[in-house]
Order: sequence, then structure tokens, then C-alpha cells
Amino acid sequence: MASGSSNNRTMESRTGRSKQRYNSKGERLVAGVVPLTEDRAYVLLIQSTRRKGWVLPKGGWESDEECTEAAEREAWEEAGIVIHIDYDLGEVIDSRPPKKLSKDAPKALYRFYEATVISEETNWPEKHKRERQWFTFSQAKEALSDRPELLQALELSTMQRT
Repeated sequence: MASGSSNNRTMESRTGRSKQRYNSKGERLVAGVVPLTEDRAYVLLIQSTRRKGWVLPKGGWESDEECTEAAEREAWEEAGIVIHIDYDLGEVIDSRPPKKLSKDAPKALYRFYEATVISEETNWPEKHKRERQWFTFSQAKEALSDRPELLQALELSTMQRT
């Protein structure tokens, strides 16, 4: 898979949903990454902007890009990392109960990719609103415990189970 070719990176995050993709069920299509160290010992998580806690980099897959490009863009915008996509981890279904869904947060269908972090940049589009931190598998599992879709993506990865 061609990846790591983010030389067209911008310091502006995409906003709005005018180019957002939805499937025939009305589910928002979301691309995400499980960003790992080369030795697969650590995963990089970022602070959520909507609620407290840690999350994997992810965001809307837009109509002018391939899903892998969306995953690379989200890794850059949210975590300030340049990645190489190694594996397609497949689809993860949103398991939030209906009461947690809204017009601003519709049901989503996630496509996650396992990726190797090539570089961590000092400046990135969402630096002012997100922290990033490396976690072991057990630390990440605990940090993502209230986000079953993110936990499932982590568990699908080849990360070392320590």
C-alpha cells in the first residue's frame, strides 16, 4: 500500500461535513489508524476534543480522497504524525446505543488501518487542542475501555500484548 506520502500536508484541519461520505444506511464513514512504533511495543493515543480521555486518530472519510488517504490525513491533523500504513484492519461497527446518537454524532462505520509512525512533528494542525502520548497495550486497553470501537481496532492490530 502506498503511504507515508504526505508531502502535501497542510497546517489547517479540514472542517465541516460537506464532503463527508455516508453509506446506504446513513452511517458516517470514518477512517482511523492504530499508530504503532516500529517494534509494535507502543501505540500513540491522542486526547479527545469532545470528551475527556484518549482516542485513536480518526475522522470522516471525504468524497475527494481514498480511505487510506483519509486515515493518513487524520493521523497528521490530529496527532502530527507521518505514517506508513501496514495493514487494513477492516470495518468496525459503531456500537453506541441509540440514545448516544444525534444529528451531530450519527452512527458511524469505521475502517481502521494499522500503521507504523515514521515521524512525529513538533507542529501540526491540532497541536493547540490535543496532547499525544505513547501507551503499552495494557495501558491503551485501559485508556480506551469506554470506547468499544477503538478498543476493537487496537485488539485487531499486531501490537505486542504486554
